[in-house]
Amino acid sequence: MTNNHQFTQVIFEMLNKYFDKNAEDIFQNSPLLQYLNIKTKSANKGSKSRPSLGNHYALYVLVEDYINKGFYNQKNYEDYEGARFSDLLRRQRELPFGEKLQNHALNHRLNMEFTKYFPTLGQKPILRDLETSRYWINENLLIIKVAKVNYNIAIVIKEIIDAYVNARQQSFRDFMSYCDELLEIENKDNNEAVNFIKSLLRPNVDARVFEITSYGILKTFYGEQKIFWGYSLEELTEDNLILYKTGRTNANDGGIDFVMKPLGRFFQVTETIDVNKYFLDIDKVQKYPITFVVKSNETPEKIKEKIQEEAKLKYKVKAIVNRYLNSVEEIINLPMLHEYIDIIIEQGKISDIIKEIAIQSQLEFNLNS
Repeated sequence: MTNNHQFTQVIFEMLNKYFDKNAEDIFQNSPLLQYLNIKTKSANKGSKSRPSLGNHYALYVLVEDYINKGFYNQKNYEDYEGARFSDLLRRQRELPFGEKLQNHALNHRLNMEFTKYFPTLGQKPILRDLETSRYWINENLLIIKVAKVNYNIAIVIKEIIDAYVNARQQSFRDFMSYCDELLEIENKDNNEAVNFIKSLLRPNVDARVFEITSYGILKTFYGEQKIFWGYSLEELTEDNLILYKTGRTNANDGGIDFVMKPLGRFFQVTETIDVNKYFLDIDKVQKYPITFVVKSNETPEKIKEKIQEEAKLKYKVKAIVNRYLNSVEEIINLPMLHEYIDIIIEQGKISDIIKEIAIQSQLEFNLNS
């Protein structure tokens, strides 16, 4: 179950450092190391893949607690009162990319995903006492027996995760550096900048990167449009349309992604054609009109047709179906975003998109240093 990828070599370098000739056997006998090998596949994929570190950090902080409390060289971990949940969560949020992490990985996600990969093992990485909110790493997964000798892999687990996070950080620093380079060359030749932006609009690009990119495009596109509004014909105000990003990217926070002032338009970014997601978004703003920005090449008409068909199956009543359809103000797909880029090129504003991508990426991925 090796599933070799680029970062697998780093894992084995560390195993060789600590366990020399036993490295391969320890890996083959360790579900935890095999799990980490699966979870570090995206280390060298670049900034367009998501640094999803919730499960990594749940494992990391418990192993770190195990090491810091001296159990790496002792045999009395079963007597330990357990780590406090509040301390573990605080430590997670101190780590790179971890500032906004919630409790899900510590409470169930890591165990659920681990069980998915090792359904017959009968062991879970995290042990917890619900009454006391105390947590333990499953020491059975840290002690690996090879040729009748027990080896503790706690330190190497921690170092593997450290190395993976460092690789992800470097990937995003390279991404930010590339944004800076593009801003420097944009006035001379914007072809590279345009190609870079369009490369972030492919269907397989990470959801957060897509949301950031679509925001930069739409903010720039609408920013050149003006409206006149007021309470009387004699007193009209001229304003540019301004798009605001309202929450953390790709967050499950029940919010709306973008809001436009002064029109009050709502925008929701989605990477799915799952119509239940559309119904949920429409319901949470009580059927206020929403523009959906969809990471798809399907036509807006086709997407809306799917929404209509699913609404008919789910609700049966025509009046309810119509209310959902009337709440879809507009659907913006990938080809439309490409069209907007072409318009922005003509306006000479392509660098505005790059600047916005850089700003939002810094905020999203905590790369302010």
